[in-house]
Amino acid sequence: MATQLSQAKSATELVISWEALPKDFQLEDEPVENTGQPILAGALRESLEISGFIQPQMLIASNFGLCATVNGQFIAKAPDWVYVPSVNEIVGNRKSYTPNLEGDIPAIAIEFLSDTDGGEYSVKRSYPPGKWFFYEQILQIPIYIIFDPDGGLLEYYQLENQRYELKQPDENGRHWVEVMGLFLGTWQGTKEARTGYWLRWWDRDGNLLPWAIEQIEQERQRTEQERQRAEQERQRAEQERQRAEQERQQKEQLIAYLQSQGIDPNNLPKF
Repeated sequence: MATQLSQAKSATELVISWEALPKDFQLEDEPVENTGQPILAGALRESLEISGFIQPQMLIASNFGLCATVNGQFIAKAPDWVYVPSVNEIVGNRKSYTPNLEGDIPAIAIEFLSDTDGGEYSVKRSYPPGKWFFYEQILQIPIYIIFDPDGGLLEYYQLENQRYELKQPDENGRHWVEVMGLFLGTWQGTKEARTGYWLRWWDRDGNLLPWAIEQIEQERQRTEQERQRAEQERQRAEQERQRAEQERQQKEQLIAYLQSQGIDPNNLPKF
């Protein structure tokens, strides 16, 4: 049974209910606006997987329908990236997610700024509502992030008194995401033939969570360092062997010389 929430909004009252996706409902296939967006979303998840952050009960997805029913009308919006801390049931192939009915309200929604109509900022209330209004007033997602991959601008909004407030980054240009125990910020570089700005995660000690290719490179460098240390040890051992061999030869030469002079090396005085 769906739970309901009534909220007074200006002159209009919103009746919000959390109902399962109707079986005959066709989710809109919103076209990906450029090939960079899936790469950006995948990279954001990849470092979390590698670091062991992601747990089975979590839901992390991109272009994935978040559902609610408002005044009897079903609504689904697909953020470019979404994080739900805990779901009631682990499903391998979800088509959509209804907060409260299926688990937690999403903790974070991220939109990559598009070149079209700026729908990421839309506060349109009428059906279908704009993304900003849907995330802020209907789902009430605590953190909403808008990221411009071309210019590198990261806008971090936090829900306070039912309104999104823009938050300033720290001295490193990062935001502390309490719900994840990680920092989020921008990074400039190349991955998968894309050079530009990226959203990246850092741990509480300021260590960048690596991508797979970076972890492979780190392992390669560690292996090379170990190889170099082993080679240095081998060279030191070889030098010690050569010194020992040189001392042995010098001793044998001295003994041979003493014997040639009629001197018994064993009878030499000891000092």
